[in-house]
Amino acid sequence: MRAEMLKVGLIGTGVMGSMIARAVARGECAAELVAVTDLDPERARRLAASLEVPPPVLPTGEVVARSGLVVEAAAPDVLETLLRLVIEGQKDLLVLSVGGLIDREEELKEAARRGCSIYCPSGAIAGLDAVRAAALGRIGGARLTTRKPPQGLAGAPHLVERGQDPLTLGTATVVFEGSAREACRAFPQNINVSAALSLAGIGFDQTRVRIIADPAVERNIHKIEVWGDFGRIETVTENVPSENPKTSRLAALSAIALIRRLSDSFQVGS
Repeated sequence: MRAEMLKVGLIGTGVMGSMIARAVARGECAAELVAVTDLDPERARRLAASLEVPPPVLPTGEVVARSGLVVEAAAPDVLETLLRLVIEGQKDLLVLSVGGLIDREEELKEAARRGCSIYCPSGAIAGLDAVRAAALGRIGGARLTTRKPPQGLAGAPHLVERGQDPLTLGTATVVFEGSAREACRAFPQNINVSAALSLAGIGFDQTRVRIIADPAVERNIHKIEVWGDFGRIETVTENVPSENPKTSRLAALSAIALIRRLSDSFQVGS
């Protein structure tokens, strides 16, 4: 158990970051919110002012300097700078934009050499503890099928490049099939679950992803199938979207649970 309160700095104060900040402020984690930042300073100030003990709104570098654990709840493109700052400052980092870790193997190795821990929550899927265990043996294949309401996929680069507007679809339509690496690049705001599954299992290139825009559903539905010499894992998670239709409420809750776990002397699950 930690001898003192975990000092948390928050990068990103949108829907996900706000949920995490309020949970920490309410004492749901053995942690203290020491600073926040956002590309939109006014949004960060509004969040800070809404908390009982308002944390300072600071530039990213100062947030990192004040923190023991930096929580990224912004976007994949902040990770290049953020990884450099946490490595230089020998801080720990919790990443919600897990897809942004693609092609950052060297930074992750450097973080390990410098004693920095990088945490990736399960996000909006179930079963990653079993997948991690299965990866100690041989995994023969891993597949993620994601089904989302069209508004949850609107604006994704893959669809914009093809001139495809999911809001015009009348029936369930497969809008992507490929590797998790390709999926994370094509849908950087929508499919972080594929990155989490890849990191827990057999990697970005071997994990297969299928994305379906379905106007008949109201929830973000993720089905995981993993098979190998251990047997077979199959999970289905039906997620209530957060205020942002691109993300699920469970994704923020999983980050809050991970922060609590870091200071918890009683652990359940691998």
